[in-house]
Amino acid sequence: MSRLINVTELILRDAHQSLLATRMALEDLVPACEILDKAGYWSIECWGGATYDACIRFLNEDPWERLRTFRRLMPNSRLQMLLRGQNLLGYRHYGDEVVERFVQKSAENGIDVFRIFDALNDMRNVRTAMEAVRRSGKHAQGSICYTISPEHTTGHFVELASQLADMGANSICIKDMAGLLKPAAAYELVSAIKEALGPEMPVHVHTHATTGVTMVSLMKAVEAGADAVDTSISSLSLGPGHNPTESFVEMLEGTGYRTNLDMKRILEVKYYFNQVKPRYSRFLTGFTGVETEIFESQIPGGMISNMENQLKQQGAGDRIREVLEEIPRVRKDAGYPPLVTPSSQIVGTQAVFNVLMGRYKVITGEFADLMLGYYGATIGAKNPEVEDIAIKQAKKQPITVRPADLIPPEWDQLRAEAIAIPACNGTDEDVLTYAMFPQVAPKFFATRAQGPKNLSKEPVPTETPAAGPRKGITEPVTYMITYEGKSHKVTVAPAA
Repeated sequence: MSRLINVTELILRDAHQSLLATRMALEDLVPACEILDKAGYWSIECWGGATYDACIRFLNEDPWERLRTFRRLMPNSRLQMLLRGQNLLGYRHYGDEVVERFVQKSAENGIDVFRIFDALNDMRNVRTAMEAVRRSGKHAQGSICYTISPEHTTGHFVELASQLADMGANSICIKDMAGLLKPAAAYELVSAIKEALGPEMPVHVHTHATTGVTMVSLMKAVEAGADAVDTSISSLSLGPGHNPTESFVEMLEGTGYRTNLDMKRILEVKYYFNQVKPRYSRFLTGFTGVETEIFESQIPGGMISNMENQLKQQGAGDRIREVLEEIPRVRKDAGYPPLVTPSSQIVGTQAVFNVLMGRYKVITGEFADLMLGYYGATIGAKNPEVEDIAIKQAKKQPITVRPADLIPPEWDQLRAEAIAIPACNGTDEDVLTYAMFPQVAPKFFATRAQGPKNLSKEPVPTETPAAGPRKGITEPVTYMITYEGKSHKVTVAPAA
């Protein structure tokens, strides 16, 4: 008898996040929902990650309404989200009550499976969310961010999986956000986790296609005992995206493994998105082939397209290769954090600063916090010289406690601030939107009644590059760079 391999479909979330900078409008996702609901998936990932931010920042869309729409249109499916532990879907740590309320409201609005991770693999930062999911009666999938460094070993990852199991995880996810999981490593890691936790603990493998090796990795993971994998229907796959669902199904033929997927329905969805995708061509990443250089830079799929856009807006689109070469050096200085939101954006943006202005001549507040432990602990030691720069700029000392332990109760204050904003409806959902994106939420509340935008139907904007440092300048130049909605103004003096 063949062994069943479950499949999670990513086309409604991580697929367009990785390939189209998360710009796909709900109205272009809705027509596929009824077909996906009947296609035989174990779960459908449709929320979390960067979609929440993109909804209110670019699409004038209420992310909670997006979730409720998916719940209504896919009543037979487990709906899945990606949750960044104590970061939720924002870019800082939140107090425990905020985390608990977010999980509660997400469960009430339709989420069945919470894939929970911490960017640094600091398990102190996932415990509150894991416990909240268990209280809600939903599926808590504890996740390990897979990465490669001199400090990361199979034994270390197995220990992380054991910690998640002790927290009550219903399943374990190996989350490879950059396509770094090579076939032999996949077999070794899945085998080791299965041996340590027993066959009754489901192991789920998530990997991107960026490096061109990971379809083989999925096969080796299955052979080692993996219970489920993530794929994306082929019209939104490959490049920094994911391995194609159809290819995975075909690969299993004659191997003793099978899925429950209905290929006829999957192909219907493929043909539909083949028609939709060209309208979003201006958001399509230029990294559409194989990028084995990612084994060095380790930039995750979802960040490449966004970094390209960021550099283009600063008039420096031609310097992407320099940035990719700088990222491993910055990552080493920071103690080898896995590169996944928000650590990937923090390290990536610092690499941009280093390339354009000189190494650590300017550091972001977020990078200073990463260096000083305010996002959690890293596996490796930090560069003491860079740490000293961070201390001087941030005017605070490093910490070793769980970062959320330093956050006083904040729900009541956040609620008071949110309901004072015109057009805030006073619900917990709106308060949570404000809590995660306090600069963006007021603008969104003010325009929400105008309805969602579909950027694929709007004129292509004319971009004017910001002023930046140039050779031969004779007077100071103000340089602007945007990091996750915050504008950093830096004045660069002429060379001495």
